[in-house]
Amino acid sequence: MSNLFKLALNSIPRPILIRCSYLVRPFLKICLKGNRYTDPIDGSSFRKFLAYGYEQQRENVLSPSTLSLERHRLLWLYLKNETDFFSRKQKVLHFAPEQAFYKRFRNLSNLNYTTTDLNSPLADVKADICNLPFENNSFDFVLCNHVLEHIPDDTKAMQEIYRILKPGGTAILQIPQDLNRAVTFQDDSITDPKERAKIFGQYDHVRIYGRDYFDKLRAIGFKVEEVDYTSKLSAAEVDKYRLAKGEIIPVCRK
Repeated sequence: MSNLFKLALNSIPRPILIRCSYLVRPFLKICLKGNRYTDPIDGSSFRKFLAYGYEQQRENVLSPSTLSLERHRLLWLYLKNETDFFSRKQKVLHFAPEQAFYKRFRNLSNLNYTTTDLNSPLADVKADICNLPFENNSFDFVLCNHVLEHIPDDTKAMQEIYRILKPGGTAILQIPQDLNRAVTFQDDSITDPKERAKIFGQYDHVRIYGRDYFDKLRAIGFKVEEVDYTSKLSAAEVDKYRLAKGEIIPVCRK
């Protein structure tokens, strides 16, 4: 099954994958039902999670019910336990909306919820993150998770997010990050998709972010809190929810 998932990830366009996933989820949920691991997003439990990855697959990380990964479950727990996201009335913009969140956030009565992306079938507004069609200071909360590593001019994208965020607003800008690397690595001369996947972890990533990512956000104007939420959880909880120990949530405020 792992090889089948890897083939699908590398050969099927993402918009089609999103549509197909709705068909396979009920089957996966039944086949993998158990009580060892729990997806906190919907409360479903399984004997194991699925493997996921492009060049190198990570075992036991993809939830069979919500198709959430470690970063989604970590963010859900943080928003649920540490913020008023689920209760305060606010205007939210969500870039490249993840299936694990999309319907749940859409159904929250406290949110004025808008999604945006260039290609996603889940996007309300088709837009370029570097040239957004929104007025200054438009949104109370922005979610932009695992998007910036795809954007050649990530500085411009960060500036646009800062521009549309209201003063006092919050933006969570998760990215794949190598915390052992001090400086972000980017090499545009590497154009072969297989080579890019080998070096950057995915064929359509343009860089590997290091610890300097937080300072780059600060240079844009954000006040950045580097939240290691797994440090507040027990080892048993980290394993039960299949989280990545030590993953940092960049919580950015204007």
